[in-house]
Amino acid sequence: MEGMTEVAFWAAELESAFTRLAGRFARADLRWRMRDYVRGLLGRATRKNGWQLAEWAGHRTPDGFQRLLNSSVWDADAVRDDVRDYVAERLGPGGVLILDDTGFIKKGTTSAGVGRQYTGTSGKIDNCQIGVFAAYATSLGRALVDRELYLPKAWTSDRDRCRAAKIPDERGFATKGELARDIVRRCIAAGLPARWVTADEAYGQDWHFRRLLEQLDVGYVVAVPKSQQIKSLAGIWRIDQLIEEAPLDAWQRLSCGEGAKGPRVYDWAAAKLPTNLIFDPDPPTHHRWVMARRSLSDPGEIAYYLAYAPIGIELAELVRVAGSPWAIEECFQAAKNECGLDGRYIGWYRHITLSMLAHAVLTALAAQAQAGGEAKGAAETDHPPSHSPWQRSGDSWTLSCPAHEPTAIPSSTH
Repeated sequence: MEGMTEVAFWAAELESAFTRLAGRFARADLRWRMRDYVRGLLGRATRKNGWQLAEWAGHRTPDGFQRLLNSSVWDADAVRDDVRDYVAERLGPGGVLILDDTGFIKKGTTSAGVGRQYTGTSGKIDNCQIGVFAAYATSLGRALVDRELYLPKAWTSDRDRCRAAKIPDERGFATKGELARDIVRRCIAAGLPARWVTADEAYGQDWHFRRLLEQLDVGYVVAVPKSQQIKSLAGIWRIDQLIEEAPLDAWQRLSCGEGAKGPRVYDWAAAKLPTNLIFDPDPPTHHRWVMARRSLSDPGEIAYYLAYAPIGIELAELVRVAGSPWAIEECFQAAKNECGLDGRYIGWYRHITLSMLAHAVLTALAAQAQAGGEAKGAAETDHPPSHSPWQRSGDSWTLSCPAHEPTAIPSSTH
């Protein structure tokens, strides 16, 4: 009886998701084909290629699925919007929007956007497509909510090649950072209730990305390289130089969330930066921070972050946001099922979008079980030496002008 109840619960949630999308498919046969495709992605086929999905759905050949992905009339962006709204409703407000890219290893040269380029998927330069994605995460779960295919200049400068892959003529070159900014604008404008944005250093080091988030009034914690420059009216300094001068009692041992082996505990240091007189209101509503995460087993292994957060935020909350990017990695697996695509631009977007829907349904089901709790640490109370740029201010730290000479020409912006 319990098993039957669980099956009925799954069926009801899947039907609820399908109902949301029904209006996007004008013909009944398309709606049923879409349902079979998504059910196949959620099924037990060993490989999620076109033939196995078709066999699982009871189709004689994968032709119907190929038409669904490549030639049928329906708007993948409209379905993407439905998936985003569904995820927001199921996971609730106050979450983290996570930006990252991933590679799709390919053979040949005809798949849209394919080329020899670096991908973290293989950790090397490989023949692949690159997709830029956003996931939304709360304590209830995480799911992908947006996507864009990156097209290298070798593609956008060759319009004949683009037309052969069904890439629209109006699609020009855009960097991964520009695609990420477009995704953020789209999600926030649509009302996705994200309180925070986070990203790895490829996006975090981009001043335009950080400034956009500030203009949208969204907090962020983003990774940056150790060479990241910290700018103020007094000069420019590297973030690793500032962290080197952190007093011992500025470091706190905190968990940034649960991992496969339990809490992910590191030593963390953070300090507020001076107010930016150009961009910030008076009085300011947010503070910018520098942060660092130090490995317990290897103290020389340090990761660096910049943050922008409402006044009064606790370090434990910033640490929680800094630890959230891992969630998008498991989301990627839902979008990487090999489904016998022919490499066309429209097919990539349609397959990825329906894969996002499949994973969103799984997330919605899992979200019924409440999760909670996160570790919090306490700061020591000793004061740093008077020459240090790190100065205690109440329960937190602030940075005054560093004592050493600036490493570059002074600038008026952070």
